[in-house]
Amino acid sequence: MFYEDEVTLRVRYKETDQMGFVHHSNYPVYYEYARTEILRRKGATYKMMEEMGVMMPVREIGMKFLTPARYDDLLTIKCVMNEIKGARLRFDHEIRNEAGDLVNTGFVELVFVNTTTHRPCHAPQWFVDLFKAE
Repeated sequence: MFYEDEVTLRVRYKETDQMGFVHHSNYPVYYEYARTEILRRKGATYKMMEEMGVMMPVREIGMKFLTPARYDDLLTIKCVMNEIKGARLRFDHEIRNEAGDLVNTGFVELVFVNTTTHRPCHAPQWFVDLFKAE
């Protein structure tokens, strides 16, 4: 399975540190923003998934910082779904500034979990089907 899309986000002042750079703790938030907006574009939301009995907590996350993003930068966050394997779903992310410079790369692995049992479960077929048509 392969799907990719991107969203933009403007860096807010509160996201920067004393050096004027985006604080490292914000990058996972940017990743999540991209994933949720892309899911919304496909016609689904995390809220809808939870109402249907499935959650997607983070299992693993990794990042590499290449050049700083700064206040008021317009960032493009590319989100690539590389695989759904059993209960696991992996997204790779690239963040670029307006000049096209690669700011950050990273990945997030999520796990499909049943909201009642809190046990891992396979990806719902309707979720897989959302991304199959691409």
